[in-house]
Amino acid sequence: ISTAMSTDLVPGDVIIIPANGMVMPCDAVLVHGTCIVNESMLTGESVPVTKTSLPSSGEEAARSFNMEEHKRHTLFCGTHVIQTRFYAGELVEAVVVRTGFSTEKGQLVRSILHPKPTDFKLYHDAYLFLLCLVGVAGIGFIYTIILSIMNKVPAKTIIIESLDIITITVPPALPAAMTAGIVYAQRRLRRVGIYCISPQRINMCGQLNLVCFDKTGTLTEDGLDLWGVQTAEGGRFSPPEADAAIESLVNTVFVAGMATCHSLTKIEGVLSGDPLDLKMFSATGWILEEPTEEETALHNPIMPTVVRPPKHSVPEANQNNPLTHNMACEIGIVRQFPFSSTLQRMSVVIRRLGEKHMHAYLKGAPEVVASLCKPHTVPQSFTETLETYTRQGFRVIALAHRQLESKLSWHKVQSLSRDLIETNMEFLGLIIMQNKIKEETAGVLLELRQANIRTLMVTGDNLLTAISVARDCGMVRAHERVIIADAAPPKDFHPASITWHYTENPINLEHGVHDQRVTQQEQSYHFALTGRAFAVVTEYFPQLVQKLVLRGTVFARMAPDQKTQLVEVLQSIDYTVGMCGDGANDCGALKRAHSGISLSELEASVASPFTSTTSNISCVPNLIREGRAALITSFCVFKFMALYSIIQYLSVTLLYSVNTWY
Repeated sequence: ISTAMSTDLVPGDVIIIPANGMVMPCDAVLVHGTCIVNESMLTGESVPVTKTSLPSSGEEAARSFNMEEHKRHTLFCGTHVIQTRFYAGELVEAVVVRTGFSTEKGQLVRSILHPKPTDFKLYHDAYLFLLCLVGVAGIGFIYTIILSIMNKVPAKTIIIESLDIITITVPPALPAAMTAGIVYAQRRLRRVGIYCISPQRINMCGQLNLVCFDKTGTLTEDGLDLWGVQTAEGGRFSPPEADAAIESLVNTVFVAGMATCHSLTKIEGVLSGDPLDLKMFSATGWILEEPTEEETALHNPIMPTVVRPPKHSVPEANQNNPLTHNMACEIGIVRQFPFSSTLQRMSVVIRRLGEKHMHAYLKGAPEVVASLCKPHTVPQSFTETLETYTRQGFRVIALAHRQLESKLSWHKVQSLSRDLIETNMEFLGLIIMQNKIKEETAGVLLELRQANIRTLMVTGDNLLTAISVARDCGMVRAHERVIIADAAPPKDFHPASITWHYTENPINLEHGVHDQRVTQQEQSYHFALTGRAFAVVTEYFPQLVQKLVLRGTVFARMAPDQKTQLVEVLQSIDYTVGMCGDGANDCGALKRAHSGISLSELEASVASPFTSTTSNISCVPNLIREGRAALITSFCVFKFMALYSIIQYLSVTLLYSVNTWY
């Protein structure tokens, strides 16, 4: 083992991650051990992320490395490794895959240094008018020279007076004068907690006629509150249990799943992780303990994270009912399969103290979890129940359980692929989370509507949840209809298709079929679509993209690059677009919009022209007001300077002509 400068690293080098952590100097894929990483520099989210090593066996191990597919195994440049976990006597190793500007951080820095140019009509027209002034000055310049030569004026006088015509006509103080309004607007913005790194964009804020909003953390509160749970037993749903009633389920398999199926970790004694996982775990009242470095050094296998129920809970032994089986003992988390946005699920393998066989718990999107469960364990009313909750704006997570074969040993579980674990599960029920709308949201959206500024939502959340939030905050009013555009790519010799249906009283309309009910209705309707449908429409129905975004209000399950793509489409139909997000996954759209407003004060906010210290959207009207004030000031200064120059030009030309003749 040798020490080297980070500048000497090249792809293929093997680096060792120290136990006390480090700031990554490159992109590297983890091949041994586990790391807890803070990726706020890239994502804007300060929630620690667990990175596991590349799988060493199974189908996934046979695949070639892909940055998108293996993000949960990749340590990105600029991120801070807080903690490492490893086998005794082994090192946490990673292989360098990218360095310099090729890394994720390098690409972010490159896009900040060299952003795609944004055209602004005021500056475009200003350049054209200055060219006209130059043309007028040229005419006066030529006229003065010809007149002076005809009247035999000395050459020195001709040069001085001819150039004087140009400097009078094209005012050199114009740029400084136009900047004055921007400088004062920037000062006023600073007083209300809005900071700007691109002052030229302030004028653009004055012409905003559309603002895109992220949902979670922007329109709604950052964290989620646990509303309740609804367990399933014998293929039927039990009545929903409120948050306060979860204590009565403390010794059930369901609550044991809530206490173990998460990616929480203790950093300096404080429980950290995804806010959703934190709320879910704290509702159980269980206690989490992690092994110390001394304990891992004394054992050959890695020591598990242990959870145990609260001491005051009294176990009610009922061996006949598996859902109320005595769980009042320590549970060790043997292996964790982190949450994957592609798979939309996570799972853990656990072992209870004193038992030989292990259990697997699965948590994720309800549709995905249900597809991995035994059909008879999924309630028949699953779809209707799920839709009921999502329409009310709740975020719903499903939980499933499976008892593993007793022959599986500790070491064998460490090498199993998640596909073998996440199958033939038994459906346990639903965890219902509530995402509250911020107090200021509805008032600001109403103010923007009264100013004829269009608003729309771009989020990575569930479509029905997003539509519900749009209705609750007033983005979609009570009397307005929402039409969901669902698109499917070509499959099995069937062409790509689009299906339209209302969220209430669904009416299915195949693409190309004219429906009188749509045209006869008043034009108070909104389109809503998912990122998957947006990708299909963009690829197979490009002629419909602009029509959809003209009436589209809710865009759900949108990937970061799709958010940027949506902003570009809106700009292509002559919208002056503003984007407001919390800095997480919104960097591309914040940079691409005419005016990007970040509500995050973390490092990712440097990608946005504007950063607000207030964590709600009340900053948007303030920014538009100051933008309009700066714009009208710049426009008036421009007209004054131009008019002043022309009057001076005519006066000087006329005076010079009179002096020359007489």
